[in-house]
Amino acid sequence: MAWWQRQSDKSTRNRIVALLRRGERSVEELAESLGLTDNAVRAQLSALERESVVVATGVRRDGGVGKPATLYGIAQHSSALFSSAYAPVLAAVLAELSDRMTPKQLETLLRRAGHRVAASLPHRATFDERVKAGTTFLAGLGADAELVQSGRGYEIRGHGCVLADAVKECPASCALLEQLLRDVTGGAVKEQCDRSGEPSCRFSISPAA
Repeated sequence: MAWWQRQSDKSTRNRIVALLRRGERSVEELAESLGLTDNAVRAQLSALERESVVVATGVRRDGGVGKPATLYGIAQHSSALFSSAYAPVLAAVLAELSDRMTPKQLETLLRRAGHRVAASLPHRATFDERVKAGTTFLAGLGADAELVQSGRGYEIRGHGCVLADAVKECPASCALLEQLLRDVTGGAVKEQCDRSGEPSCRFSISPAA
């Protein structure tokens, strides 16, 4: 369920977000529109900033005196919070690709996508740091993932799967995350996900030979 759907239609947060989706506004403008005090609006904005939904976008000075008004807007890259379309659309795209490509071609495409995602992540110095960074990235996507030391390496054990809808439609989708973790950790990564029911992630990671 999208963030937008989890909020009561009449909640103050929802009303603030609805206004900011239409354009930047100051605390005073929001308070006037909502019939609230400035402090009440600031409290809600602080909570929305912590959730990376809202950000301060700049200041506006009205006239030549007085303190400039801080403007607030919707945070960049937060569109997924307001939409539940991503999962079914991705699943439909993968289903179409599965019909048009050989399994090897599809796996190659998914691994290239994993390369692209990994390239956007910061590099860490040691193997341990890189493994932890990979786990943190998966958790940031919404995974309930734990990192467990195993022999010379680690296991990332996910309770559920961030790509569950896609994996159900196209089990090869796990190759994307496997490749991402290979690139991020620089180690040998083996996907051992459970797809017998609701998909659940598991990746073993060991230092490269």
